[in-house]
Amino acid sequence: MILQHKFVEFIPEHLEDGVVYVSIEYSTAVHKCICGCEKEVVTPLSPTDWQLSFNGKAISLYPSIGNWNFACKSHYWITNNVVKHSTSWTQKEIDKGRKDDKKKKKRFFSKREK
Repeated sequence: MILQHKFVEFIPEHLEDGVVYVSIEYSTAVHKCICGCEKEVVTPLSPTDWQLSFNGKAISLYPSIGNWNFACKSHYWITNNVVKHSTSWTQKEIDKGRKDDKKKKKRFFSKREK
């Protein structure tokens, strides 16, 4: 699946299918879940969340997007506007990923306080 991207100041109320909206001003990228469940996927852009790259033609988000709170539990990468589906995670893997994310954030912010 190939996506489009739109740089916007404000995320629109109604999202178009297949479009990733990027607000640099609010450090956020938003799109509808790729599986078709219509859920809104919000990816905050920060050193401890997602990073966005733009090569002048396409965007990439890193790391992968795991919609673990959605019934679909879809998991995918967005690289150069192309969706690449990834493997499903077990609940154990999801829990470990969340724990690792919390540790990463704690480490990052504790370094900034010094």
